[in-house]
Amino acid sequence: MMRYILVGILALMVLAVGLLSFEWYRGQNQAVAFGAPFELVDDSGQPITEKAFQGRPTALFFGFTHCPDVCPTTLFEMEGWLDELGEEGEDLQAFFITVDPERDTPEVMKTYLGNFSDRVTGITGDPEKVAAMAKAFRIYSRKVELEDGDYTMDHTASVMLLDRNGDFFGTISYEENAETAVAKLRRLINEG
Repeated sequence: MMRYILVGILALMVLAVGLLSFEWYRGQNQAVAFGAPFELVDDSGQPITEKAFQGRPTALFFGFTHCPDVCPTTLFEMEGWLDELGEEGEDLQAFFITVDPERDTPEVMKTYLGNFSDRVTGITGDPEKVAAMAKAFRIYSRKVELEDGDYTMDHTASVMLLDRNGDFFGTISYEENAETAVAKLRRLINEG
């Protein structure tokens, strides 16, 4: 009988050590930095920094104004999500960050975004600073030369969600179901 009690106690101790190890490991992975300080300009030519992503729930989309399909589709969907949220989404802010700052000046971005929404703010600036920001947010982008001498940009097509502290909250995939996207935004808005 005593032997079974000792085996039971030993099993509980092993389980407790395993759970503590798992929690420690999970905490270590959550400590990975996401984003970094930056100094760029918005689509009105005004300075903007990472502080703009704090204090309110935020949706970020990295793209470019010469994009033939992914960017206009995502911006159109984003406006639909904002409309669906209505007053509930008034605190949610949205940004479109260019991965093509050589062509996407503040004026170009302002005009382009005006075709989709008055609630999405464009961000652009020095190409090296834009590239550093994209890298800090783990965004893939690459210039692709075309046969006619022009170029396009390959880039991550997901919308990044940040909580009120500016920390990573989740993503909305390209062409994700609208109901699912709105549900994710509701969770983001209602978080803290």
